[in-house]
Amino acid sequence: MIVKEIYARTILSKSKVFDYAINPYVGCQHACSYCYARFMRRFTGHREPWGEFVDVKINAPDLLRQEIDRKPPGRVWISGVCDPYQPLETRYEVTRKCLEILVEHDWPVTIETKSALVLRDKKLLEGVSRIEVGLTVTTGDEGVRQLFEPNAPSISERIRALEDLRLAGIRTYAMIAPMLPKAEELVAVLRSKVDYVLIDRMNYHYGDWVYRKYKLEDAMSDAFFFQRSKDLASAFEEQAISCRVLF
Repeated sequence: MIVKEIYARTILSKSKVFDYAINPYVGCQHACSYCYARFMRRFTGHREPWGEFVDVKINAPDLLRQEIDRKPPGRVWISGVCDPYQPLETRYEVTRKCLEILVEHDWPVTIETKSALVLRDKKLLEGVSRIEVGLTVTTGDEGVRQLFEPNAPSISERIRALEDLRLAGIRTYAMIAPMLPKAEELVAVLRSKVDYVLIDRMNYHYGDWVYRKYKLEDAMSDAFFFQRSKDLASAFEEQAISCRVLF
C-alpha cells in the first residue's frame, strides 16, 4: 500500500448528489471490484492498481475551517469517491476533524461508509439532528461479499454498526448499491436498524469479470436488477421501512 500525504487546494466540492462533498482521501483501501471511483486513478498520477494507493489530504480540516465561512450552508456528503472510514482514518483522523467542524457550525451531513469505524465518532454525532449515517451493504451473503469486496468489512460488522448508531438516536440508512446476488437476505437483518433504504444497480463495468468468473452473469442483467429491486422494495415496505430505488 502506497500512502502519500498531500495538500489539497479545496475540500468543500460541489456535488450532484448533495450540496457539497468532502473526500478526505484519494483512493480506497477497500478496493471493491465494482467501485465507480476507480476513474479517479487517472487524475492522481499513480501507476499502482486501484486499492494499492491512498493519498491523504492532511490539510483538509484547515481548508474546511476557511471554506465553511465563505460558502452558503448546505448538506455535505462524506464521501463521494472514497470511504471516509477506511483503515487509514484510524491513524489520520481527517474525517473526524472535518466532522467536528461541521457539527460546530451546525451543517447537515450525510455520512456513507462500509466501515464500523464510524462508531468511533458516535458520541460526536449523538444529538445532532441533521446528521445521518449510511452503511453500504450490497448483499446478505458473506460468500458473495468475499467475491466482490474481499477487503471490505464483513456484513455483520456493518449491520451491528447500523444498530448501534440507531440505538444512539442517530438517523441511519442502508445503501444496497450495487445490488448483488442474495441482497434479499438483507430484509430480515435490517429490520429495526435503519430509517430507510436506498437501492441501486450495477451501473459500471469494473466488476464484470467477477460475474463471469463465478458464473453469475444472470445477476447482472437488466431483468435481474428490475425484478429484484421491485421485490426488495416491496419487502422493505412490508417491514415499514421506507425504500427508494434509484434507477
